[in-house]
Amino acid sequence: MPGGESLELFASEPGREPEKAAPLAARMRPRSLDEVVGQPHLLGPGAPLRALAERGSLPSIVLWGPPGCGKTSIAGLLAGCGPVPSARFLPFSAVTVGVKEIREVAERARRDAAAGRRTVLFLDEIHRFNRAQQDALLPHVESGTLTLIGATTENPSFEVNGALLSRCRVFTLRALGEDDLRTLVLRALADTERGLGRSGVTLAPEALEALIAVADGDARRALGLLEAAAALHAGAGPLSPETVQRAAGQRVLLHDRDREEHYNVVSAFIKSLRASDPDAALYYLARLLEAGDDPLFIARRLVIFAAEDVGNAEPAALGLATAAFLALERVGLPEGRIPLAQAVTFLACAPKSNASYLGIERAAAAVAEHGALAVPLHLRNAPTSLLRELGYGAGYRYPHDAPGRFVPDPNLPERLRGARFYEPTREGSEGALADRLARWRKERDDPPDAADR
Repeated sequence: MPGGESLELFASEPGREPEKAAPLAARMRPRSLDEVVGQPHLLGPGAPLRALAERGSLPSIVLWGPPGCGKTSIAGLLAGCGPVPSARFLPFSAVTVGVKEIREVAERARRDAAAGRRTVLFLDEIHRFNRAQQDALLPHVESGTLTLIGATTENPSFEVNGALLSRCRVFTLRALGEDDLRTLVLRALADTERGLGRSGVTLAPEALEALIAVADGDARRALGLLEAAAALHAGAGPLSPETVQRAAGQRVLLHDRDREEHYNVVSAFIKSLRASDPDAALYYLARLLEAGDDPLFIARRLVIFAAEDVGNAEPAALGLATAAFLALERVGLPEGRIPLAQAVTFLACAPKSNASYLGIERAAAAVAEHGALAVPLHLRNAPTSLLRELGYGAGYRYPHDAPGRFVPDPNLPERLRGARFYEPTREGSEGALADRLARWRKERDDPPDAADR
């Protein structure tokens, strides 16, 4: 069974040490829940995961959190906890196993259960399992033949099917904080058995902070960078920030193009624009671009924002956003980021109005409620004599021939007479529009007598 046998005793024999040739991050895996750094909301005294593990009543669970927050280590430790820490811990990656392997694990778990030994199946990247593979797990989790611990960086409510998810408890892990990473790095530097304690390597304070910054909350990355920097280090003295940067190479941002983190950053981008914060908006724009997001997707969002959130408070906004989209389409990156930045700063600093957006929403609600109401006769097209005889177009007055180019005749269907869908704000240019519209509406609601026309 690939991937299972070699790590089977990871949790059931906590004293077992990883091979010295293993990466530093693997060697420094915590050997007990007390050694886990971070996640106090789950593993602190009286916290839910610790309580479940110590009672020996661990249910099937899903651990959801960002890379390097400790999901795999915690899973192995949970399997080895409890009054009788004799669980068989079978770790797999969902990328490399299928339904056949799941059935073999379930058969083995049945035999072990008959002998009084429980089985914990750890599935890393469980979100990579398709529906058929997840369905194959379901009866064995439901019957208690095996205890499932799934780990995922993706929101399980999107990636794990409902039937399986309903039989698991979901625990959310957090990215490690700077203090957590500092603790891990200093522990690895001091540990003479599993860490770098015998090498004599030390870190300059500035190098430690640089390493923590570039690790982005990822313990595996932090320890990997420390090991790489130590290998690059030549000469006496502590490791320098320059050595850490050489080890890091090109920084890879935590981002994806079509999953949760993408939508988190896009959400922050739009909300910063709406909050009139150009600095935050530029920061999230840079995040999206540096992470390789589709720049035309960003440009389309700006066009939508210009109409939805700026609207008639600054009529130039939609034209500028559209021009930025066209400029990007024609010149591409990297130069295309400049018109994007111009549009972002203009939109962030523009007065805001969502009155047009709310107006079409109210109008759509009226259509949904009242259906296709009859168009007033004077507004109907009358291309034939029959239609003219039926009154189509009768009484229509051409506004350009009227004083002020306005006629107060009603235009909505009778049932909606007097309805208000567009309510302009007093922001920016929309204030003048609001004054003009208020005057027209007053005349339309209280038109002069026909004799005065």
